[in-house]
Amino acid sequence: MSETTGASYAAAGVDIEAGDRAVELMKEWVKKTQRPEVLGGLGGFAGLFDASALKRYERPLLASATDGVGTKVDVARRMGVYDTIGHDLVAMVMDDIVVCGAEPLFMTDYICVGKVHPERVAAIVKGIAEGCVLAGCALVGGETAEHPGLLGADDFDVAGAGTGVVEADRLLGADRIRTGDAVIAMASSGLHSNGYSLVRHVLLDRACLALEAEVAELGRTLGEELLEPTKIYSLDCLALTRTAEVHAFSHITGGGLAANLARVIPDGLHATVDRSTWTPGAIFDLVGRTGNVERLELEKTLNMGVGMMAIVPQESVEVSLTALADRGVDAWVAGEITDRGDRETGAELVGDYAD
Repeated sequence: MSETTGASYAAAGVDIEAGDRAVELMKEWVKKTQRPEVLGGLGGFAGLFDASALKRYERPLLASATDGVGTKVDVARRMGVYDTIGHDLVAMVMDDIVVCGAEPLFMTDYICVGKVHPERVAAIVKGIAEGCVLAGCALVGGETAEHPGLLGADDFDVAGAGTGVVEADRLLGADRIRTGDAVIAMASSGLHSNGYSLVRHVLLDRACLALEAEVAELGRTLGEELLEPTKIYSLDCLALTRTAEVHAFSHITGGGLAANLARVIPDGLHATVDRSTWTPGAIFDLVGRTGNVERLELEKTLNMGVGMMAIVPQESVEVSLTALADRGVDAWVAGEITDRGDRETGAELVGDYAD
C-alpha cells in the first residue's frame, strides 16, 4: 500500500517562515519613519494614526492617493538592486498628495513576490522607509504577499497608498490660477518612474543595450541611470507654500508635461511652456535617438527633465526661485498663464529645447 504526503502551504510554494524573517529585517527601517501621531508598532492588523493631531485645523481636508512604479521594477529585478525602488513608490504617491497643498501624514505599502527572499523584501521596505523620511510621512504598515505559480521566483511588484491633510482655505488648485501667473519648473532627477515600457522597449529589447554597459553620455552604466530614484518634492513644495504665494502645483508623471499641467488649468485659461528654458538630460535624447522616437511622442510619455511645476503670481517668482534654490532644487521660470482663446488644450509646449 503506497503512502502519499499530505498537501501543505509550504509544498504549494508559500514560505511563512521566510515572511516572518522579512518582517523582522524591515522593522528597523520602518521605525525610522515614525511620527509622534503613530501608535503601535509593525505587525498589527492595521496601522494606527492619532487623528486628534488634526484638531489644530479649522477645517481639515484629507487627501489620499495610490500608485505603483510600473515596469521600472523589471529593471530593479534585472539589476538585482532592490533598495531604490521604494523611493519611487513614495514619490509617486506623496508628490500627488502635495499637489493640493496637503502635508503627507502616512502611507502603507503592498509588495507582491513570487517567492519571499527576506533580504530582498527588507531592502524594498528600506527604500520605502527612506522615501517616507524624505517626504515627511510615516510608514504605518503594509503587506507582503507571496504568489507562487502566478509570479516567477524573482518577480515582484510594489504599490502604495498615502494620506495627507490640508486646511480647507489653503487648498491649492485650478480655482486660484489667474492670467499672468508664472509657471515654475523643477528639475527631475531623470526618468523618474514613468514611460519605462517605452524605454525598455527601445533600449533593452530593440537596441539590446546591456544594463551593465557604461554609456559615455550618461557618465555611468545604463542600469544606474534607469534606476536613479524619483525625486521626492513633498517637503520642498510645502516649504515653498510657507514662503511664497502658490496657486497650484502639477506633478509630472505618466502622460508627460503638457497633459499633467493641463489637469490644473481652469477652463478659459492656458499654460504655455517654453522648451528653450531648459535642456533635457542625456537619457531623454538617448531614448529618442536610439528608438527614432518623435519629439511629441517622447513628450507625452516622459517628463523631459521636469518633475514638478508650481504656478505662482508674478510677484512671487523671485522669492519662490530663491526658496527652492536654498533647498537645493534646480528651478526656473518655464512659462506663463494666458487666456485660452480658441486653443483646444489647457497647456502646450512651444519652441525648441536649449542646446
